[in-house]
Amino acid sequence: MSLLSHQLELLSPARDADIGIEAINHGADAVYIGGPEFGARVSAGNTVKDIERLCKHAHRFGAKIFITHNTILRDDELEPARKMAWDVYNAGADVLIVQDMALIEMDDMPPIQLHASTQTDIRTVEKAKFLQDAGFSQMVLARELTLEQIREINAAIDPERCKLEFFIHGALCVAYSGQCYISHAHTGRSANRGDCSQACRLPYHVIDDKGRYIAHDKHVLSMKDNNQSANLAALVGAGVRSFKIEGRYKDMGYVKNITAHYRKLFDELIESREGSAQPFARASSGRTTFTFTPDPNQNFNREFTDYFVNGRKDDIGAFDSPKNPGQPIGFVTKVGADWIELALDKPGTELHNGDGLCYFDLQKELVGVAINRAEALHAQGQWRVFPKDPIAGMKDLRKGTVINRNRDMSWVRVLEKKSSDRRIGVWAKFAETADGFSLTLTDEDGHVGSASVAHAKELSKDVAKAESSLREHLARFGGTIFEPIDIALAITKPWFVPSSLVNHLRRDATAALEEVRLKAYQRPQRTKPVEPPVPFPEDTLTYLGNVFNQKAHDFYAKHGVKVIGAAYESHEEDGEVSLMITKHCVRWSMSLCPKQAKGVVGVKGTIKAEPLQLVNGSEKLTLRFDCKPCEMHVVGRMKAGVKNRFAQEAAESPLTFYRTRPAPAR
Repeated sequence: MSLLSHQLELLSPARDADIGIEAINHGADAVYIGGPEFGARVSAGNTVKDIERLCKHAHRFGAKIFITHNTILRDDELEPARKMAWDVYNAGADVLIVQDMALIEMDDMPPIQLHASTQTDIRTVEKAKFLQDAGFSQMVLARELTLEQIREINAAIDPERCKLEFFIHGALCVAYSGQCYISHAHTGRSANRGDCSQACRLPYHVIDDKGRYIAHDKHVLSMKDNNQSANLAALVGAGVRSFKIEGRYKDMGYVKNITAHYRKLFDELIESREGSAQPFARASSGRTTFTFTPDPNQNFNREFTDYFVNGRKDDIGAFDSPKNPGQPIGFVTKVGADWIELALDKPGTELHNGDGLCYFDLQKELVGVAINRAEALHAQGQWRVFPKDPIAGMKDLRKGTVINRNRDMSWVRVLEKKSSDRRIGVWAKFAETADGFSLTLTDEDGHVGSASVAHAKELSKDVAKAESSLREHLARFGGTIFEPIDIALAITKPWFVPSSLVNHLRRDATAALEEVRLKAYQRPQRTKPVEPPVPFPEDTLTYLGNVFNQKAHDFYAKHGVKVIGAAYESHEEDGEVSLMITKHCVRWSMSLCPKQAKGVVGVKGTIKAEPLQLVNGSEKLTLRFDCKPCEMHVVGRMKAGVKNRFAQEAAESPLTFYRTRPAPAR
């Protein structure tokens, strides 16, 4: 069943099926995961068997499984991609997340719902309307959009045909998704084919047009991590219905904690709207409880930003380090030959063997300190720690140095154990029959499962205790996914009912209810494209369109595109081009933007958006600034070695693209 307009969907990532199962257990309404191939995280693939196992568990709760099928494809990959789509569909998958338009153009694709990946670069009303009309049922909006832009897109689409999805947590790509080619240009590893080398996390010198250094070894393209915890109600109001957590490379602890964090926030939001004119509901069944208090600060993060949702901010960059700085816990009081003494800010804080500490040296580089052994001293809040690595190698460590903790082993151990319980509420009715007893379970979605057993009736010897004992045994749903909302007894006398009989009835009734639920589960339907095909918003596509095969080419031609350039990975771009387009602006972040200078006495007119240069070793990139849309282009060229390496592949599988407008038919 497709996402309904009043439902809010929490969408969690999974590197593998086990993590996906725990995402469901911790409250996810849907999970996105890579299949055997063609996902935008090249080393996060999963077997069809594991996909099937995950789908079966998710569907017990009415939750959905999305398969990331979102790389651009060569012609020789189209048939394997089609086959994989059928394989995951037959395994029970609900959705394909797609970047390459070949997958919507190809014949004999499974009737699986298609969602437009963030890699399709959806940041305009026109693009969103087109993708809706082309047959996508959900689209992942660009992370750079503001609330007002999201509202405009939502107002332009049909909410019954297409839903909006938005990233609410995790690592941020500095580029508009799908519009970054630095990795391929420098290493041959294509971000659009799932193999990004993350050049954005490297340190760069920033040099102006006169050769002056503006910054030394700063990670000027590295963003803080996304966190929209404070903006959920506003995003719902703007029209978002699916809320996506980034992290298909992340570990089990991250997925458990972050899923639980947002599950609690959405539950509070949904409950606050109960009884209102526009109530909301969860997109799947059951309620989740946790053995821990979720805390996003406990997982790897580069500090947090809400990015552009509330407009351009000054503090979106993690320029000092792309690593996890953790949380401040105290400062150094003494440094010994193989130990460090610390005074902790909060006296109740405890350190553990295996904890990870860190600090910034005088150059603001993060230095890690892994604890081999931690000892509490006599004075409260005083600790002596023995690092695993030699202290001599810890640069600028001295008395007064502020210490952060970026790994707390007590937290890690909590999440290594069972840490959640997800249950579906049921109404239980125990009744007597002509020859025995029956138990009927009706779940919160209206599904019914029942069981009966023949048994001779005899009165209980302890009449006062009979009813309470029967209710107590009926309520024991511990080994199932159900929990009682209410227990009704339809009996005429205080019969003696053995606990073994109650257990037998409950086991059979819950099995019947599970079977009914699975049979009733409906996978979302694929949306039919509008006929005749609607025109694409533009009649020209450059390499930025990421067209890498003939079927994708045919798709755009069918939708009225007259000039279709080949994807950058086709190596038809010889000179300098925009290797990255981003809303992030280095000039703005360094207070060198002409717009910032407006109105400043003595400065007005003297600051211009001249190009800057980024230098990392032998790598050089030029920053050019398009001030009207307030965007930055990172300009460079493909290395000769990369081009030569792929020359044979291009020769073996040549593509014919419209380099100029075709002559009109006579």
